[in-house]
Amino acid sequence: MIVQACINGARPADFHPALPLDPGAMARDAAASMAAGAAELHVHARGADGRESLAPEAMDGTVAVLRRACPGTLIGVSTGAWIEKDDLRTLVAISGWRELPDYASVNLSETAAPVVMESLRQRGIGIEAGLASIADAERLVGLDHGGRVLRVLIEISEQALDEAFAVADGIETVLERASIRRSILLHGENATVWPFVERAAARKFSTRVGLEDGKELPDGAVADGNAALVAAAVGIYRGA
Repeated sequence: MIVQACINGARPADFHPALPLDPGAMARDAAASMAAGAAELHVHARGADGRESLAPEAMDGTVAVLRRACPGTLIGVSTGAWIEKDDLRTLVAISGWRELPDYASVNLSETAAPVVMESLRQRGIGIEAGLASIADAERLVGLDHGGRVLRVLIEISEQALDEAFAVADGIETVLERASIRRSILLHGENATVWPFVERAAARKFSTRVGLEDGKELPDGAVADGNAALVAAAVGIYRGA
């Protein structure tokens, strides 16, 4: 079980004053998150214009500076279709990376997921299979990729807790029925961050926290930054 730090995501600059958006800020924030107890990093590289980017000129510099700041730490990135807004451009970008991340998340809800997964696999990059619905889980099973991914990422966006738990239960049922035995990282977002951290700890799954998923601590106060969120999650795991 690990706590992964998701330090920025697609959040806009005004989401939180400590949101790290350039490589230097990401490196400092990543080091602080690791010191607080995170075991891995999940980052969204940004271009010179501050927007998310998979382009090699953005990705290579970001991964390189994170490697220097956090040696030996596994680094993951997103391949979300919204970043490049074009499937071919996404694939071209991945083929051009020189500083390779250890793994990349692929959303099974996206049309190009199978070919993106294959592109990553050909480059030796691990895959986090992102499942946000029961249909996503069923697609993963149907594609026969379940046994060939680094881990399964169950990421729940529903904000009503009963509904969110029901979706998570349904995804787990599909995976169990298909005998997919990969490690699971479970997380919510915004209102459901901490209920899912507690659920993950109780079920001995990994989880993630950070400004990508939410900015509030378990008591509802706004965190100073990613390190405080990580420390709170680590505390929950230690008490589980």
